[in-house]
Amino acid sequence: MSKDLTTEAALRPVNHLAIIMDGNGRWATNRGWPRLVGHRRGAERVREIVKASPDLGIKWLTLYAFSTENWKRSTEEVLGLMAIFARYIEREADRLAAAGVRMRFIGERGRLDPKLQRMMAGIEAKTAGCDRLNLTVAVNYGGRDEILRAARLVAEAAAAGLLDPAHLTEAAFAERLDTGGLPDPDLVIRTSGETRTSNFLPWQAAYAEYEFTATLWPDFTAEELAGIVARFSNRERRFGAAKA
Repeated sequence: MSKDLTTEAALRPVNHLAIIMDGNGRWATNRGWPRLVGHRRGAERVREIVKASPDLGIKWLTLYAFSTENWKRSTEEVLGLMAIFARYIEREADRLAAAGVRMRFIGERGRLDPKLQRMMAGIEAKTAGCDRLNLTVAVNYGGRDEILRAARLVAEAAAAGLLDPAHLTEAAFAERLDTGGLPDPDLVIRTSGETRTSNFLPWQAAYAEYEFTATLWPDFTAEELAGIVARFSNRERRFGAAKA
């Protein structure tokens, strides 16, 4: 990694980075390979970005791995993706714990295979005491679904007399989201050239900076990440206030 880029990025570090990892299928198709080959390469890229993040000042890394809409893909691709998730957990658990990486998942788990759910809970427990990097992976996640589930929790609390809706605050609502306890992202990156947010962290990323890169996820390197983080350090973030 470029020493100069790392130094520049440190001027205003990204505390929480979120990434929409897009382009795995196209990466493989462009080479005449099955889409799942691209997904496997994408999982390998995750390892590199996770390893590089702490050196760039990133404390929280959230990755969009599988959306609620991705169930519309072919059965072969969905099953293949679930197998890749399971293999990643199995192979990376010890490595993540040794590197001080805490891994968590957000999204609705009920639709996932029970064995995968147990593996997810297992790596969460194994890495619970780690604090060098907080890695959150969104699986069967959709922002609207998340907000709807949080709204139901609020309604249930109000119906039980445990909450006065008139006194509901943004902070209290946010605690009922899947990301309760996590800081909002400072920067969201989407790879592959697409410029939409695809239902990813709509509440949490309300004031995030965005960066869209044409690079397909399997080609996204730690060096490119360092350059984006460096550019972020030069952005003026006013959060609605007037420019001085």
